[in-house]
Amino acid sequence: MGRCGKETAGQVISFVGLVGVAVTCGIPMWRVTSYIGANIVTGQIVWDGLWMNCIMQSTGQMQCKINDSVMRLTRDLQAARALVIISLVFGFIGFIISFIGAKCTSCLKQDHSKANVVIISGCLIILAAVLVLVPVCWSAVITITDFQDPTTIETQRREIGASIYIGWASAALLLIGGIILTTSCPPQRPLYNPQYTYPGYPPAYTPVYAAPSSRAYTPTGSYYPNKPYTQPPPTYAAVFPEIKRK
Repeated sequence: MGRCGKETAGQVISFVGLVGVAVTCGIPMWRVTSYIGANIVTGQIVWDGLWMNCIMQSTGQMQCKINDSVMRLTRDLQAARALVIISLVFGFIGFIISFIGAKCTSCLKQDHSKANVVIISGCLIILAAVLVLVPVCWSAVITITDFQDPTTIETQRREIGASIYIGWASAALLLIGGIILTTSCPPQRPLYNPQYTYPGYPPAYTPVYAAPSSRAYTPTGSYYPNKPYTQPPPTYAAVFPEIKRK
């Protein structure tokens, strides 16, 4: 899978995880309390959430009440309200930044700058996963502890709601998406940057002209023949004077 494919896969998985975190924050099903009396008509289900509490009667009628005061919530739900919101903010920022550093976009020109931006977005998404995982696990531990406590009244025993399971799945998706984005494109810096000049590089090439030699040439060998030339023969007039007289 290429770099664009990894970035796209990481963005899609991170987006699904963010949607899951939003659902976890919104629906009032962090704790579920079921109570069924001697008559089924008296049965009711209580849903506890971060923002509201709902009571559903066995007849199908449901009533919800918004939590006006944060202090009325338990400690784990108070921390969950803050941490989940921060997780949504960090995850959304990381998801948007991932598009700026994507290879298929032209927001940044240099490849190593794009890689750094994508790595930062992946780190923010991983941080968002940790922030949503902490309150979900904390609430699940408290719910299980209260349920197994023998001093707890039977009608007040609470069970883990659907928001806890959605939160776990969302945290896993965010972790996977953040890791894919972080490892999709390691930063690569150019080996040579023309804007930076190393001391003594590039070397200055200057033409060097050699002056012609003024030293006289002296032959090393002798060009004189070994035997002297013979005297040229005399003219015909000198050899045969009678021919000239005729």
